[in-house]
Amino acid sequence: MMRRWVSPRMARWLSGSLASVVLVAAVSGVVGLLDSRVPVLYLLALYVLVVMSVAIRWGTAAAVGAAFLSVATYSYLFLAPVGSLWIDDWREVVALAVFLVTAVVVGELAARSQRAAMESARLTVEQAALRRVATLVARSLSPSVVFEAVTQEVGLLCGADLARMERYEADGTVTGVAVWGTVADQLAVGARFDLDGLSVARDVRRSGGPVRLESFAGATGTIAREARALGIRSSVGCPIVVAGHLWGVIAASTTRDEPFPPNAEAQIARFTELVATAIANAQARMELRALADEQAALRRVATLVARAAPPSAVFAAVAEEVAQVLSAADVAVVSRYDDVDATVTTVAGWSRTGGPVPVGRTVSVSERGVAALVLETGRTARLDYHDADAAGAVAAEARALGIRFSVGAPISVEGRAWGVMTVLSTGEDPLPPDTEKRLAGFTELVATAIADTQARAELRRVADEQAALRRVATLVARAAAPPAVFAAVAEEIGRLIPTDAALVNRYNQDSTHTVMGTWSSTGHPLALGERTLLGGENVTTLVYETGRPARVDTYTADDGGATTAAALRVGLRSAVGAPINVAGRLWGVMIAGSTREEVLPEDTETRLAEFTELVATAIANAEAHAELTASRARIVTATDATRRRIERDLHDGAQQRLVALALQLRVAQAAVPAGFDQHAAELGRVIAGLTGALDELREIARGIHPAILAKGGLVPALRALARRSPVPVRLDVQAPTRLPERVEVATYYVVAEALTNAAKHANASAVYVVVDTAAGVLRVSVRDDGVGGADPTRGSGLVGLKDRVEATGGTLTVKSRPDDGTHLVVELPADSGEQPPSV
Repeated sequence: MMRRWVSPRMARWLSGSLASVVLVAAVSGVVGLLDSRVPVLYLLALYVLVVMSVAIRWGTAAAVGAAFLSVATYSYLFLAPVGSLWIDDWREVVALAVFLVTAVVVGELAARSQRAAMESARLTVEQAALRRVATLVARSLSPSVVFEAVTQEVGLLCGADLARMERYEADGTVTGVAVWGTVADQLAVGARFDLDGLSVARDVRRSGGPVRLESFAGATGTIAREARALGIRSSVGCPIVVAGHLWGVIAASTTRDEPFPPNAEAQIARFTELVATAIANAQARMELRALADEQAALRRVATLVARAAPPSAVFAAVAEEVAQVLSAADVAVVSRYDDVDATVTTVAGWSRTGGPVPVGRTVSVSERGVAALVLETGRTARLDYHDADAAGAVAAEARALGIRFSVGAPISVEGRAWGVMTVLSTGEDPLPPDTEKRLAGFTELVATAIADTQARAELRRVADEQAALRRVATLVARAAAPPAVFAAVAEEIGRLIPTDAALVNRYNQDSTHTVMGTWSSTGHPLALGERTLLGGENVTTLVYETGRPARVDTYTADDGGATTAAALRVGLRSAVGAPINVAGRLWGVMIAGSTREEVLPEDTETRLAEFTELVATAIANAEAHAELTASRARIVTATDATRRRIERDLHDGAQQRLVALALQLRVAQAAVPAGFDQHAAELGRVIAGLTGALDELREIARGIHPAILAKGGLVPALRALARRSPVPVRLDVQAPTRLPERVEVATYYVVAEALTNAAKHANASAVYVVVDTAAGVLRVSVRDDGVGGADPTRGSGLVGLKDRVEATGGTLTVKSRPDDGTHLVVELPADSGEQPPSV
């Protein structure tokens, strides 16, 4: 009961006074025993011991009281008149005064020495405690270990019955992070209290500085009631400030009546600095670890991007890495916007629980969700699905799944909103403030992956297109037949453009069109050569009418046109056409058709146009080649006809007259009388000259157009050439009895020219001639063993042969390496449709 009304200061004064009385009484007893042996004034020094003892234990004030009590007692008991405080001898008064001053001074010195010793001991203990805590901080131990050590050291250093460290929460509560003391078992670490009444934590938060509470009597609030239940009478606390922000509080409490010493706040404050350092270091380590984890995650995703991984793999990796890096997130989702139907589709997802994320799920952007907010603002967005603003099916589904908070960041590709990356949390606390910033690094990688993929796809598309164009251009450069070019173009377009059918159609003068080349991936037959009447809403008719590219997104059965009906018959739903112009006139149309609901890409017309130019070139080349071949054929035919006419004119005219003249001369020679031998000899010389001229004329006529070729055919004509050749000829002819006249004439002149060259220029010892037919082609091979080196480009007779052969529709090849002979190969169409000459 006395503790309730006696203050600690009064109790200290009373105990000091009682101690002074006891000690003075004891010393007085000693002085009384020594009084008969030692001079009385000398014994006064013994009372100094009383003053020093009281000063050391109870301080200077108590020591002064003890000094006066000692003087009074000594004067009363030992100085005359004994039993009275009056002193007769003035010298004794001076001695008592000197004693009193000396005792007070000695007491003060003793008190100061004691205080210094106690302060030194306290500082030693405090420094040791601080050193122990600093060692823990320097070892980068976990904050919880530091919190427990600091709480214990503060409690021991302050002599507290309870020490507690608490962290302020964003919701206005305080959470215990460490506790120590005799009543610590009644408090749980992690317990959360409201700051709704009197408490050190509340006052520290309000003031931002140290707080001392001397009593909790009558105080309201959870913490005050808890303190009274634990018997706590007073508390002192100091704030923990981390990086300029109030983080928490360290409080020391006691169940005793004596308050904490005045320097308690300073002692605790020195520990708060270490705690703040430990927290800052832990946060720095956590941030560094988080940054390292984030950089490692970004590096892994960047590696996938650099390896040109498919976008689906990049999306899945990003979703998982984001959820792993953001520990507060439970689900991460990557979604793509669709501008056409205003929807957002999930393309990848990851869940911390391992549950499935509905990839491919599509929702409307009109639903109030993070994806809609990001698309609307073009910036990051946050949403609490428990708020009244979060309405709609998306919010209802989120709440049903236990999801409360979500953060979304836009994925922009080349300045266009491509999609959104979203993280979701089922916890009670919002996602960290830096979530948007950390998401941005991943969205940039996703955008890079998408852009790279699009660039690679575009590059691949361009490369494929150029390769296709190059293949078609090669056919055109090789003067391939138009049907082969049409078929190749249709196939290249069908494989290059995402289409199901490709056609090359030619317009006819009777308002019809003919299918010249086709390709199909559906298996539906596209009739090559089919002739269809123009008309209706279809690209073939639209291009014919406008001369420009055309597009039909949907073919309808009620169109009524024959061309539309043909398209529907093979399953086409839409088509794109581009005109084929040859020499300034509309020749036909190139078509790409689709059986799917999706319309063909916007650049289909442009891509078709690049092929139409090649088709037009092929057609123009074919027409030019046909005209050139026809022109050559006409020239060769006219030349052959001229040769035959000259040969016939020579045979029927000059040769016959020369033969008649020769006969007349022989008759005249026979009629020369005897004795005119000189005249007969002269006539003989004239007859011989005339016969030689006739033979030369016959040889010329035979070279102009051999009669044996017209009468006997190719085999006897070649045998005649072989017999007349000055170089031995090995002849092997496996050919029909008769061939078209142009083929026979061309073959004859080829062999004749080759044999002439072998005799005049090759210095050959043998010539090998092989003639055979296969698959409607006559093949002529003439090879010699001469010096080689023949070059048709230098204007030799081979140039004329090449023109003759090509005019006949054939080909001529010459191989003539130096010192390796000459090999001439000719291929001619053996069944050109021309009737062979009659025998």
